[in-house]
Amino acid sequence: MKLKQLEGYLGNLEQFCNPKVELEQYPTGPHIASRMLYTAENSFGDIGGKVVADFGCGCGTLGVAAALLGAEYVMGIDIDSQSLEIASLNAEDLELDMNLIQCDISNLAWRGNVVDTVVMNPPFGTRKKGADMDFLFKALKVASEAVYSLHKTTTRAHVKRTALQDFNARSAEVLCELRFDVPQLYKFHKKKEVDIAVDLWRFVP
Repeated sequence: MKLKQLEGYLGNLEQFCNPKVELEQYPTGPHIASRMLYTAENSFGDIGGKVVADFGCGCGTLGVAAALLGAEYVMGIDIDSQSLEIASLNAEDLELDMNLIQCDISNLAWRGNVVDTVVMNPPFGTRKKGADMDFLFKALKVASEAVYSLHKTTTRAHVKRTALQDFNARSAEVLCELRFDVPQLYKFHKKKEVDIAVDLWRFVP
């Protein structure tokens, strides 16, 4: 599947109708999501034929992208039941199989390398300090091959140090810097939209 085709599919997905600020629910836009998964597959072979988990899947954008790129099995995990309902509808609309699980990532009781690849756009940790690192810690515990994740560029040094020293990642590489478009979703947002610089990381457990 070509990149533009993938982006087109993702651009038609339903997104949050009532996003929850305490969960830092921001949709992963089709531009970023398509490039993230396309790179994972075409540069590293980490999606096609693999077992893929989308952590904090929200409305399922990354999981849907993984399924469209030929993942053998896709799991979407989120704490929010309303998001999972939308993710289910998105998968159904495209006739894709996704196994959706309602669970707090920090309470995920998996042991060992349950999946090949984890893809995620975790909370940036602005509401709950360290939430991004909680997601990364758990992802590196359960993935056997790779973890793809988005983190604020301003946290780059901290993310690298924590992944390598504290979480024992074999490697932590920034593949590219992207502009994450944050639309005016919440009352405290003063601007129509804001661009945040984010890094696309590839971690090897």
